[in-house]
Amino acid sequence: MSGNQKAKAKMEQARGKAKEAAGRAVGDERLTAKGRAEQAKGDARQAKEKAKDTFRH
Repeated sequence: MSGNQKAKAKMEQARGKAKEAAGRAVGDERLTAKGRAEQAKGDARQAKEKAKDTFRH
């Protein structure tokens, strides 16, 4: 299950970066903010999974 969550985290980060870049390209502040938020969510998920791995080993 941990591998699945790690993949989700990477996917969220990538999707967030794409949204942020698209928002900047068209000048849409809301889309840029959504992209940043999605990246932060992915970062948090990734940190949680790394913490789990640390305690697991």
